Amino acid sequence: MTSARDPQATNVPERNSWFVITGGPSSGKTTVINRLHKMGMRVVPEQARAILDEEMVAGRSADDIRADGEWFQQQILERQLARESELEQGETVFFDRGVPDGLAYERFLNLIVDPALAAAARRASYRRVFVLDPLPLHDDGSRIEDDEDQRGIHDAIVATYAELGFDTVAVPGLPVDERVAFIRERL
Repeated sequence: MTSARDPQATNVPERNSWFVITGGPSSGKTTVINRLHKMGMRVVPEQARAILDEEMVAGRSADDIRADGEWFQQQILERQLARESELEQGETVFFDRGVPDGLAYERFLNLIVDPALAAAARRASYRRVFVLDPLPLHDDGSRIEDDEDQRGIHDAIVATYAELGFDTVAVPGLPVDERVAFIRERL
């Protein structure tokens, strides 16, 4: 699943220390990110989760929030780009999802692809993308996907990062400490 990204094609630095932890719903991304954080690593949480949590506190349901898919993806993009603009390229950072995830979701949901999101995905600069294999789906209060959606989103994420030329590594469905070790060995 690995590919070499041409830094000249997107005007991004050839090497930085930004890593993405991604995959379909319920693949263990947040668990891995939280473990990395406990180990003292700098992490950036998933922006979609933060927006869902804020909107649900304000009284909206996950279904209502996601019903306006274009708005939701725009909010995610704005927050992700704002977070990334605060970071130094040389700083080692692990992201719970990267900008191209939004493009994968738009495609999976058959939304109108936002040109700003597509452009941001092409400009995104990550050293390596770790794609976690799916785990058994569980309901966390904001999850609306089923097993078929989980696989479809996973496949859309893999395809999108590959299309954009990112260096990707498939992470098997191991216990969390083994997944973290697997990732750290491949930085």
